[in-house]
Amino acid sequence: MANKESFFVQGENLLKKIKELIEEGNVRKIIISEKSGREILSIPVTIGVVGVIFAPVLAAVGALAALVTECKITVEREEPTEKTDERDTM
Repeated sequence: MANKESFFVQGENLLKKIKELIEEGNVRKIIISEKSGREILSIPVTIGVVGVIFAPVLAAVGALAALVTECKITVEREEPTEKTDERDTM
């Protein structure tokens, strides 16, 4: 199960924030929506995929940032796996 977090950003800060989220590494999916809630772009983020593969996505986000004044970013994050303590209690 994934945790979801949402926040609003101004258009000029959109690309910077998306890059930061991708670099964090624990993000599964990024959804960009208008203030009204209509989804504009959904970006699945796969672990280990960096650089050249994200270049077209970041170009699209940059173009989108020029068109919107404020948007909502919803981030799905990986939940940390809980390690169980398997020691005997005898």
